[in-house]
Amino acid sequence: MFTDMVGFSARAQADETEALSALDEHNRLLRSVFSKFHGREIKTAGDSFLIEFESALDAVRCALEIQESLHARNQSVAPPEQIQVRIGVHVGDVVQTGVDVLGDAVNIAARIQELAPPGEICITQQVFDQVQNKLATPIVRLPAVRLKNIATPPTVYQIQPSGGAIPTNAPVAVPGGGHDLAVLPLANISPDPKDEYFADGLTEELITTLSQVQDLRVIARTSVVPYKSAPRSVAVVGAELGVDTILEGSVRKAGSRIRITLQLVDVRTQRHIWATSYDRELDDVFAVQTDISARTAEALKLQLLSGSRETARRRSRVDPEAYDLYLRGLVAANESGGAGLEESSRWFERATQLDPEFAEAYAAWANQYVVAAGDFVSMREVMPRARQLAAHAIELDPESSEAHAALGNIALQFDHAWARAEAEFQKAIAFNPSNVTAHRFYGMMLMAQERFSEAREVFRRATRLDPAGGFRANLAWVELEEGNFGRAIELVLEDCQRHPDSVGAHVALGLNYLTAGRKAEALHEAEFPLTGANHIERFDHALLNGLLGRPGEARAVLEAVDRGEFSGYLSWTDLAMLHCLLGEKAKALDLLEKDLREGDQLLWLTYRGLFFDPIRDDPRFLALLHEYGLPTHRLNRMRHEIR
Repeated sequence: MFTDMVGFSARAQADETEALSALDEHNRLLRSVFSKFHGREIKTAGDSFLIEFESALDAVRCALEIQESLHARNQSVAPPEQIQVRIGVHVGDVVQTGVDVLGDAVNIAARIQELAPPGEICITQQVFDQVQNKLATPIVRLPAVRLKNIATPPTVYQIQPSGGAIPTNAPVAVPGGGHDLAVLPLANISPDPKDEYFADGLTEELITTLSQVQDLRVIARTSVVPYKSAPRSVAVVGAELGVDTILEGSVRKAGSRIRITLQLVDVRTQRHIWATSYDRELDDVFAVQTDISARTAEALKLQLLSGSRETARRRSRVDPEAYDLYLRGLVAANESGGAGLEESSRWFERATQLDPEFAEAYAAWANQYVVAAGDFVSMREVMPRARQLAAHAIELDPESSEAHAALGNIALQFDHAWARAEAEFQKAIAFNPSNVTAHRFYGMMLMAQERFSEAREVFRRATRLDPAGGFRANLAWVELEEGNFGRAIELVLEDCQRHPDSVGAHVALGLNYLTAGRKAEALHEAEFPLTGANHIERFDHALLNGLLGRPGEARAVLEAVDRGEFSGYLSWTDLAMLHCLLGEKAKALDLLEKDLREGDQLLWLTYRGLFFDPIRDDPRFLALLHEYGLPTHRLNRMRHEIR
């Protein structure tokens, strides 16, 4: 048996004293369990063990007790202090050399240990044959995989301990009877590698189409994209995303012809629920997507959202060139930091020129504008056009979830028409329960209206739909507002674990610490380096430091804006936050009033922030809240005294 402690090297770099203390506890716990099952310690190398047992059953029972003991231990500590291990077990002959053992059996145990997710166990066929009828724990066969320096790949199984095999940083999602689906990125096998965009865009389209199946939760694009560059087994993906079915396959595009090969897989049994191929002309792609949705619904004994939805949502045919341009636009729109706004708009515009009845292209174009507005471009510059595009999309397809989400976002951010925004978001979610954008902005609207318990439920659903989408920060926001500081910090710590190099995650953690009154920890997060930070993260970093009484960074940002040298878009509300931190209250209020009259009108989103405490009771500030239709009473949020 090989064991390995997860993340020890990174932990040691961050805090060597803490890491060594955790390693000492890890070693003591594992050694106490080894002895119970007559395991003989061959050697240890830092954070790993090689152990020999008298039987395969003893080894597996030992591995299970280790994982369950660690799981129980981890329940009482914060995520950064948790200890997780991977374990691999194999049966075979070994060569004794002094106190060490060598041979293929040792190498195979080491290699399959690397396949195990944190908190789980991998075993070979030889071990499975000896334990399969002697354990009550689920055992899942993994797809074939080649192991480094192993000539004949072994058959490998994964054991999920009853104590909680899903890693602590996995989503709070529990698979349920085939109703939770992930569409993995389609492999591009086209002759031209430049057709990669087609596979990526079609993956996103399938996610949207399959969301039309009643009671089927479909994981958002953000959370499946990482598996394109780092493929994992079906069992691992199922555990990490909390799904019980997976759709995977490939697409080949050659001229106007497409070949799509797909298989729907049951995570628990690794069984193909259905598999099929489509050889079609590109103009028939909508019919293909409709058929995939119908097959999935039938196989999982589910229904489409309405009886006619599969045909009413789209025409059966599409202009091939327009569809190709549309997919290019979808891929460009997903570029980080708003970089794809201009490019995606060009693709969507060309697609709608070729096919004026292409509802999906109009809706995607509108959403691209409303999501970027206020962060990367002025609202007044893009919102009127976004309104026209979304309205036209609904004329073409009254049940377009994406178009209703865009109209809800415009009503929220640009009109501050709260009731209309809520109605549009509810329509968007009714037509597509997996519409993450609608969930995100609906939750933000509820927060602005102090409907915190409702916002929590919306953000929880969004987290299940998009585990990698950053919704833990939104949930933490809810917890802060209700005075649950410990829970808020736990949620943001999870994001820091998932994205250890993210400036935004560490700044959010610092703000949570500060609100909880834990100034020392907030100061530590404020020191996080700005390497690779975008303009939003640099701005937030300046806010955090300003709140901590270190105004230099805030002044530097304002000076860079005045000189026209700040590389990124900031609204007048953003600048007002910085001036308020610097004690320049009149200037801050001037900017907030200007933003309402002429700018992005963003106070609805930020009015509850700590940075506005110096002007919270000012009549001008209260008048602004009244004009926005926001609550004007004193904040009811409990804050700890900063120490």
